[in-house]
Amino acid sequence: MAHSETFTLSAQDALVALMIAISASDEDIRTAELVKINSAVNNLPVFADYDLDRMNVVAQTVFDLFEQEDGLDALFGLAREALPERLHETAYALACDVAAADGTLEETELRLLEEMRYELNIDRLHAAAIERGARARHLTL
Repeated sequence: MAHSETFTLSAQDALVALMIAISASDEDIRTAELVKINSAVNNLPVFADYDLDRMNVVAQTVFDLFEQEDGLDALFGLAREALPERLHETAYALACDVAAADGTLEETELRLLEEMRYELNIDRLHAAAIERGARARHLTL
């Protein structure tokens, strides 16, 4: 596995990386969150030609970065480099869906989402709408 300095992410890798990051942020990747990530990658048009084998490499990269002092900053740097601006809201929406998937939002997830909004320069009003949609989709009876 290449070091993060030489490892580059595709736009799709970056979307996956941010979903994995939000899931791993509370140091406990829940089944519901994994199912949500797999479902997104298998069903959304943006992942139509994505090589599923890349998911493990991307996941390992995220975990490696999380063990480093400034790993989160490095991850956001890689993501910003890889993502065209028009996919920033997509990335945020996917992260919100993963965070909402298990029915609870942990403090660590909320902090990471907040940082993601800042790092990806998501308009506050758009972010609120995206969050509201994620919440609505994951309510239970």
